[in-house]
Amino acid sequence: MAVQFLPIIKALAPYVAQIATAAIPAFTSRPEAVRADPVVAKQIEELQTAVTQNAQSIHVLAEKIQQAMQGIENAAQEARQQVAAYKVLLFASLGLSAVSLAACIYLLVR
Repeated sequence: MAVQFLPIIKALAPYVAQIATAAIPAFTSRPEAVRADPVVAKQIEELQTAVTQNAQSIHVLAEKIQQAMQGIENAAQEARQQVAAYKVLLFASLGLSAVSLAACIYLLVR
């Protein structure tokens, strides 16, 4: 069974070496000179500050959007109430119009 995999292993061996030489430095610790670089430390600090400010801005924006949505919901509720009131007025005016039309027809026929 191992004999069947031998040609595959021979074909992949050069590529495994290349992959290993490229990947091994990513898993090793970095030298102290890179860790202690003040420019990198300053850049990391600036990025962390920017991320914190962005998170705060997003939080404020989310609160304002929530307030706006609440205002929209309140306005929609008021609009529904006004539509209901207008419907009542419409039906009352239609009823009065029908009564006045019936009275006019009665007076004309009489």
